[in-house]
Amino acid sequence: MADQADIREQVRQRYAESARSVSAGGCCGSSVYDGNVTGDGTVVFGSDLYDADLAGEGGAAVDASLGCGVPTAVADLHAGDPVLDLGSGAGGDVLISARRVGVTGRVIGLDMTDEMLELARRNATEAGVQNVEFIKGYLEDIPLPDATVDVVISNCVINLAADKNVVLAEAARVTKSGGRFAVSDVIAADNMDEVTRADMTAFTGCIAGALTETDYRQALESTGWTEVEIRYTHAVHEFAQAAIVRAVRA
Repeated sequence: MADQADIREQVRQRYAESARSVSAGGCCGSSVYDGNVTGDGTVVFGSDLYDADLAGEGGAAVDASLGCGVPTAVADLHAGDPVLDLGSGAGGDVLISARRVGVTGRVIGLDMTDEMLELARRNATEAGVQNVEFIKGYLEDIPLPDATVDVVISNCVINLAADKNVVLAEAARVTKSGGRFAVSDVIAADNMDEVTRADMTAFTGCIAGALTETDYRQALESTGWTEVEIRYTHAVHEFAQAAIVRAVRA
């Protein structure tokens, strides 16, 4: 497996390519993973996972989604909540969250890719949503003070980080006590083979870097999260499934 810097740069390049494709009027998905539909027609990634109401709230930003789920559907957002989206991409989940938390709430989208940040800001402006902010940074070093947000969401991004424990610890640091963690992510099968683990294309496509359920639970519990719940939604690979992962900040 490549080191952390190599992983980060390859992920950044592929998601920058996706953002440029969307900005040029193209399709986003094929630049990041081989496809978003299995042989039997099951949608596994992208905007088709959103129902019509949520897709309408996110607009063009949801159309550019690269995620494996819909974290906003299970995040239990309330009016006034400050929310952080880790790896916010084109901003779809940020815009949906912003409508949920209302004018008294605030949603911050964090992304390391300049092209994605530019796309997200443009999508927010075009949607007329003002209670949002998009900031540049890494999941392993979130540029926010301690206890800033009530809710952390993410859509198929944490599995891309080289050191998930650091990411989850940083998420816990910026979340208030009693705050909520509600993400869509990919969970690896216990028998994922080393060939898949070593495949960088699969890594940047959300497969090879995924944790097993046992490792994900342990990582959350060791970094300040409690009441961990992992609920599988659909298979995305022979050795991996998408899941909703929820927890509460101790």
